[in-house]
Amino acid sequence: MSAGVTENLGVTEGVTEGATEGVTEGVELTTLLVAAARAIETHRPDALARDRYAEHFVRAAPAGAHWPVHPRDVPDGEADPLWGRLGRYFALRTRAFDDQLLRAVQLGARQVVLLGAGLDARAHRLDWPGDCTLYEVDRSEVFAFKQRVLDGLDTGTGEQRTAHRVTVEADFRTDWAGALTAAGFRPDLPTAWLAEGLLLHLPGTAERELFAAVDRFSAPGSTLAYEAKLGPESAAVRDNPVYTATLERTGIDLPALLDADPRPDTPADLTARGWSTNVHTPFEFTRHYGRGPLPEPDDALAANRWVFAVRP
Repeated sequence: MSAGVTENLGVTEGVTEGATEGVTEGVELTTLLVAAARAIETHRPDALARDRYAEHFVRAAPAGAHWPVHPRDVPDGEADPLWGRLGRYFALRTRAFDDQLLRAVQLGARQVVLLGAGLDARAHRLDWPGDCTLYEVDRSEVFAFKQRVLDGLDTGTGEQRTAHRVTVEADFRTDWAGALTAAGFRPDLPTAWLAEGLLLHLPGTAERELFAAVDRFSAPGSTLAYEAKLGPESAAVRDNPVYTATLERTGIDLPALLDADPRPDTPADLTARGWSTNVHTPFEFTRHYGRGPLPEPDDALAANRWVFAVRP
């Protein structure tokens, strides 16, 4: 899935200085949290996914300077609610969506669109066909930080990739689809779409508009994978150690970042538009891969759903 994780990818001096505008608070800081989880997972002997770039994103941001990036930094291992349980959830999600994208490409898709790409390094760490184009859509500040870190990595290891990577600066409350087509995206070709952690933070209206645009720009044979949450959570769930430990140790109040509007039934909407849609719990993939989080009382992960759709 990626090259060896022991290679020297040292960040050059000066990368952190002035490089954190897009990863400082709120939703952007959660991308750093996911990067730390991927960094820890990379060093596990039974890693679900490997991302040798992740720890460099974490260390380049002052907020993540003291966060763990290796299992040895997490004394309680998977029993740790933040870096163990939630971290392994992010790794499981990464693996499931990685596999979905690679399956879509194996079936002929040559355009991949990462909606809310954040600090994702799929363009660099996955084995893509040479004629594949990855479009990363996100805010300009996120890309500025990301590129500065990539530019600071040792020559010959930081920018290796097989696919053509195109960054698209856009806000999902504006005409992101227009920016995507202006960057070269072709709606007449099959596309593999991914919205990994995006929808949890969008208002319901923006989510509906996003899916309408994805439907409008998807040729037959296109696929879509995304993460959703069923709805508001009880007080007991909001007091789950996954949430409380994350707030105490990182300052990230995950429940507060979730949009409080009623969530649209996007799987039903996609089905009505002619997509074939399957909805899964994360725990199904724990069983599939043989590792990952298992259900617990008042579970912060229980309302999460991973949706996989195909346009015939």
